[in-house]
Amino acid sequence: MKPKHFPGARWLMAAVAICGLSSMAMAAEPVAGQDYEVLDKPVSSEVPDGKIGVTEVFWYGCPHCYALEEPLESWVDTLPDDVVFERLPATMGKVWLRHATAYYAARELGIFNTQFHRDFFDAIQKDGHRMTEDDEIAEFFTHYGVSKDEALKALNSFGVKSQLNQANARMKAYKLMGVPALVVNGQYVITPRSANGLDNMPKIAEALIEKTRQEKEAQGTN
Repeated sequence: MKPKHFPGARWLMAAVAICGLSSMAMAAEPVAGQDYEVLDKPVSSEVPDGKIGVTEVFWYGCPHCYALEEPLESWVDTLPDDVVFERLPATMGKVWLRHATAYYAARELGIFNTQFHRDFFDAIQKDGHRMTEDDEIAEFFTHYGVSKDEALKALNSFGVKSQLNQANARMKAYKLMGVPALVVNGQYVITPRSANGLDNMPKIAEALIEKTRQEKEAQGTN
């Protein structure tokens, strides 16, 4: 597949501006309104009873999301059994929607896994593909055991469109202005800015997981 390059550095600069990043050190104890935000109304997700949900909100075109992936994957591997991790592709614009469509189509086709996720990120962030046209995305999918026709059908399926609508509704409920973000229990929102850096995001999430666990125990829901 012949690479399609982005038009200069403007696209990357725009992505950096959208994502936002601070390099300050994290405070010793996470503080609401400072290290993370608390939503007035928790956002529901398909997390089994007794489990704690952690949602990563990302965009394949965001360099900071790309930088977060490797340390985040390592952190996710250490999460205890009562924590359920999920990804939510952001839907903040036309290009974002195309990438989110690819994400849900890959899941519908049964070809999505960690390697696919990394490869799709690499195709955009390292190889310079835009991955916004159906033909380009479908051609990429053929490397994972599906035909181009199957890929095109999935990209335009009702099921994928329905999932995009649900993702868009959750994005609005999270009140996010950029990515990456981590959302714990549908209630606590962590961004690079609030966490004072990408590296601190999992650390704050871990503290909020424990906070949520204690709250559930106090409510007698575990």
